[in-house]
Amino acid sequence: MTSYFRPGIDAIAGYIPGEQPKPGIPVIKLNTNENPYPPSPAAIEVLRTLDVEWLRRYPDPFANEFRQAASQALDVPADWIIVGNGSDDLLNVIIRACAELGRKVVYPMPTYVLYQTLAEVQGAEFVEVPYEENYQLPIAELIAANGAVTLIATPNSPSGHSVSIDDLRQLATSLSGVLVIDEAYVDFAEKTALPLVKEFDNVIITRTLSKGYSLAGLRLGFGIANPALLSGLFKVKDSYNIDAIACTIGAAAMRDQLYKNSCAERVKSSRSNLFFDLKNLGFRLWDSQANFLLTQPPIGNAEQLYLALKEQGILVRYFNRSGLSDKLRITIGTDEQNQLLVETLTHLV
Repeated sequence: MTSYFRPGIDAIAGYIPGEQPKPGIPVIKLNTNENPYPPSPAAIEVLRTLDVEWLRRYPDPFANEFRQAASQALDVPADWIIVGNGSDDLLNVIIRACAELGRKVVYPMPTYVLYQTLAEVQGAEFVEVPYEENYQLPIAELIAANGAVTLIATPNSPSGHSVSIDDLRQLATSLSGVLVIDEAYVDFAEKTALPLVKEFDNVIITRTLSKGYSLAGLRLGFGIANPALLSGLFKVKDSYNIDAIACTIGAAAMRDQLYKNSCAERVKSSRSNLFFDLKNLGFRLWDSQANFLLTQPPIGNAEQLYLALKEQGILVRYFNRSGLSDKLRITIGTDEQNQLLVETLTHLV
């Protein structure tokens, strides 16, 4: 059959999202890092009292209600914020604005595999710099790669580790291109690189409401950077990339930091408990600052264990990739879900 696509599109595999079960199918879903707790009651109330007039009109192209809420919550000026249809949308905008043939996209591996897909779609060369065994950031190699865009996820997926702000500062100082610090999981971490956006005009931090705010289905994310950097991104983003409902619900969730933080603390407590339960079963684990754990099963066959858990109605994430094929990434669920996982694993390992 004749292809209608660019050769570069024909050549790539494309990003494969984690499995999403059909509605109504009872599963314990620990594979795509959703928050196990519901969104803020304030956000739910906005949805219940929705003014249908919002559906008739185009939304605010800059999502200013959300920008103001994020500005107050994070103590950054509102004009330092850009809003996207999930942080993936912003990553796409950044790559489209800054990378092309002859301008490289650079990142350490293993990390979020969407980075590769976005670079391939743009026709840009991508350079994957291996992490060391202890996940120490390979700063010299990243600088030498000379990327137009360098992406660092912290906390990182699938490892869960955080990169020190000193390492990120050293990287930002030395890079000639844009440094993207992907903080999708920062709500479960002990630190943030947010101060760096005030120090460097080539740094942008991306965040999402999918994890800490329990709004993965809403598709809302945002970036924080110097307005001079954002000016180019605004040229690239879709005019109305954030719908009115998402903007208003997201603003309500952002204003309810107390609720978000309380849920994050519950996840962090459950993360510690699950870490030790899995360790007692013989798993090798890596310290995590995210809402998941990277684990290496004692039986040595991660794919077989993933399939066995799936048969029991428990979904975890298996990556058939170099360096990860003997590991599983497990999202932190409620204490009850985690206990069922541990009980099931007791009979499988």
